[in-house]
Amino acid sequence: MRARAEAKAATRLRVLRAVLELSEEKMTIEITLDEVASRAATSVQTVLRHFGSRDGLLDAAVALASAEVEQERRAPAGDVAGAVEAVVAHYERRGDFVLRLLGQEHDPRIAAVVGPGKELHRRWVEDTFGPQLQARPEGDREALADLLVVATDLYTWKLLRRDRGLDRPTTQSRMHAMVTAILAGGD
Repeated sequence: MRARAEAKAATRLRVLRAVLELSEEKMTIEITLDEVASRAATSVQTVLRHFGSRDGLLDAAVALASAEVEQERRAPAGDVAGAVEAVVAHYERRGDFVLRLLGQEHDPRIAAVVGPGKELHRRWVEDTFGPQLQARPEGDREALADLLVVATDLYTWKLLRRDRGLDRPTTQSRMHAMVTAILAGGD
């Protein structure tokens, strides 16, 4: 019984990984159940048995990716260097993919993914820089959080890394300088 449960869980994870891999290669709307099943070395029927529908499959893939993103971005509260390092590493891994998603956010399914992602980023800023935010007068915290959101945003990484062509250490250093300047200057 235990072996069967482990095999079922492994198949489920293989299918979810297949969806995530395919979503890095093409627009989500273009992904078919046949492609997912083929990539996961299983059948469409097995995919449907696990997830019920294509929508159920995509919802489960979003949930898995969201959990992984939260883990990747984890940094000790108040650790500016650690926070910037974590977010840049996250963008190095997933940034181009998320930029493609943002380009599709007119699709309601994609909007349902990127909307919570934007909220996650704001929460990450508020949690990660919580000690610095709490040290400020209450009226200044929201403005300061706004500035920190921008300084650590995916589009900031894109402007430096992709548009300017800077290497990872320079990008990280410039984002760190922005965060440090924001924290030193208040709002």
